[in-house]
Amino acid sequence: MTFNLSVILRESARRDPDKTAVIFGDRKVSYAELDAAADRAAAGLLRHAAKGDRVALMLPNRVEFLECYFGILKAGLVAVPMNPLLKAAEAAHILADSGARAVVAGDLSAAAVADAGVAVLNPDQPDFLGDPAPLPWAATTDADDTAVIIYTSGTTGRPKGAELSHFQLYLNCSLAGDRFDTRPDDVSLAVLPFFHVYGLSSVVNVAIRKGGTIAAVPRFDVDLVLDVLHDHRVSVLAGVPTMYHALLHADTAGRDLSALRIGSCGGASMPEAVLKGVEEKFGITVLEGYGLSETGSTATMNPGVDDRRIRSIGRPIWGVDVRVAAPDGGALPDGEVGELLVRGHVVMKGYHNNPTATAEAIRDGWLHTGDLGYRDADGFLYVVDRIKDLIIRGGFNVYPREVEEVLYGHPAVAEAAVVGRLDERLGEEIVAVVTVRPGRDLDPDALIAYCRERLADYKSPREVRVVDALPKNATGKLLKREVREFVSLRR
Repeated sequence: MTFNLSVILRESARRDPDKTAVIFGDRKVSYAELDAAADRAAAGLLRHAAKGDRVALMLPNRVEFLECYFGILKAGLVAVPMNPLLKAAEAAHILADSGARAVVAGDLSAAAVADAGVAVLNPDQPDFLGDPAPLPWAATTDADDTAVIIYTSGTTGRPKGAELSHFQLYLNCSLAGDRFDTRPDDVSLAVLPFFHVYGLSSVVNVAIRKGGTIAAVPRFDVDLVLDVLHDHRVSVLAGVPTMYHALLHADTAGRDLSALRIGSCGGASMPEAVLKGVEEKFGITVLEGYGLSETGSTATMNPGVDDRRIRSIGRPIWGVDVRVAAPDGGALPDGEVGELLVRGHVVMKGYHNNPTATAEAIRDGWLHTGDLGYRDADGFLYVVDRIKDLIIRGGFNVYPREVEEVLYGHPAVAEAAVVGRLDERLGEEIVAVVTVRPGRDLDPDALIAYCRERLADYKSPREVRVVDALPKNATGKLLKREVREFVSLRR
């Protein structure tokens, strides 16, 4: 079957050509304008690469990213989104591993790729693609052809490229948009990075597929985001817990946020105290979902505002199976914790140029996620923690997220990360690393006592470390590996 993901743009442009597709600062781009710009980009990019070649995109959230992204798809090329803040060695690895023939990189990133041995196309330079005649058609691609290669964040080693197909991404944005009730009159905040699967698939693709408007923001700055919500009457939020946490404690005085109707949260589990606080403050429902780079974003999601479970990642979307598995891969009964395995159309084709890693990740058709969770009697799924984050203290399993939920309930705690450190007697000991809310004081011993009143003794942290900030990646996700390294280096 032939299919090209760029059809989501072409169809929306034909339905409502004058509708605003993208807002970026003071600039508004209609669907007709975006579609035509993507046609020109496709023709220009084919001067540097041939059908099936990889072309990297090393840009922040801006209109040119979308023009080139859809241009890459229309030309039958493969998009390789990259973090524009990568250093030269990091960028060189992705460009070499993907075999990219060209990279679209603005002034922010041009120096990092100057010596990478590929064509560098800079949209900050005039006429960066020349003046090609528009490509009035989309290349013929098979539904299973690779459309995008998303590189993992590299939290467990060097980044690996998850190959996502045209039809996989089409189904993902269609089904996620339906589950989320995305509408043509929605204005969706696009502050999640376009180079990340959450921002690309669950924000960009969903909004374009449904004919809505994208309000693009180049980086998360809470005041800037609040201005965009006010100025452009944003109705849909998409973010990670740290973003929602910042919005919860932000001053919204003087801004009209009444257009907001719904939010989505992914990337990590949202503390219940933060979720309830955001819903009360902004008058919206926040639906949590679950997915990975390897699933093209959404694999599960809460069904809707009238049928959701707080702290749950919801149920699988159509065509997807999730198994809670024992170490031998067998299914566990409801209520028991095991590894979450995913099967269905959302699962990647494999890791680019890495059959060994692919075989390790996908076994007997099931993607092994590395996440621990359980299913309740109604079929709702819950993530407990990452397998590698599990703490085993004196033979007892301790799930850091459970401890973090308690810490977030303390009025002085702004953010919290719980990790284990080596202990000669118990194997591992529990350490809480926290930041303090402005204007508050925090006594570490008092916080330990607070936890002991609410948790079994073996789950309570024995040590609390107060820091100015917790390490995060480009999407705002807490980096537990760096927290563990900090704890082990400063015993």
